[in-house]
Amino acid sequence: MTKAETNRKKLRALLASGKTLVVPGAYDPMSAKLVERASFPAVYIGSYATAAAGFGMPDVGLVTMDEMAAHAKRIADAVDLPVIADGENGWNNAVNIWRTVRSFEQAGVCGIHIEDHEFGKHADVPQVLLSCDQMVQKIRAALDARAHSDFLIIARTDAAWAFDDVEDAIKRMNACTDAGADLVMPVGIGPKKLAGLRSRIKGKIMITDTPGRSVADEEAAGADVVLYYGFSLYAAYHGVKTALDAFTRTRNADDIPQVRGGIAEFENFIGYPDFNARAKKYGLA
Repeated sequence: MTKAETNRKKLRALLASGKTLVVPGAYDPMSAKLVERASFPAVYIGSYATAAAGFGMPDVGLVTMDEMAAHAKRIADAVDLPVIADGENGWNNAVNIWRTVRSFEQAGVCGIHIEDHEFGKHADVPQVLLSCDQMVQKIRAALDARAHSDFLIIARTDAAWAFDDVEDAIKRMNACTDAGADLVMPVGIGPKKLAGLRSRIKGKIMITDTPGRSVADEEAAGADVVLYYGFSLYAAYHGVKTALDAFTRTRNADDIPQVRGGIAEFENFIGYPDFNARAKKYGLA
């Protein structure tokens, strides 16, 4: 059994446990390894972090399928944790979405979420969503396309976020669950609102974290998975910005102990001792 197959079964078992899974987002392989070191059950890679860290751009539909799948593969290769990835809107219609599913399966991730948002996500512009019927067909096609039954197909709807239409979001989620989606993902429905709606939503629910809520709030609302999608990205932005601001002021990197004092720890973490050991084993050192 491959690492990917093992991790897909592991993630399925975690979902069946009934516990809320808190899944931090990574922005690159190193941050994914830090998520793993912190003993979280899984790691997430989204287009938000990929666009920012990979290209220095906002998440407004600029990342291609091949770029997203390749970035997800680098992260899946770096860790032994299950990896959940962002499948955007699938980049294809129902007829051709098989290529998206296969690309992410081959990348070694454990599942993708596919959204009904066609244009305008994260931006103050007119929002465009796929119709409910078209979204259901896309989810059906994605399920048919997967080569491994443990690979998760997660149906995301942005109806509540884009149009403040909770009833439409519930309709869309239940239609996708009836079509076979493994989880549903209602963007724009926070824990307080979700708690009152949970009994009306079929199947397991994945939500994204936003400021003003805690893990306890998310657990109490009945969320099965919570993606802290920007956690590592924001931490990195703050850390690098703070260190560079300090360096600009002092013009002496030794004044920043988090930088100078962490070199040995970083090199150990990233794998230099393993390389040295292999070099000795094979007579190159």
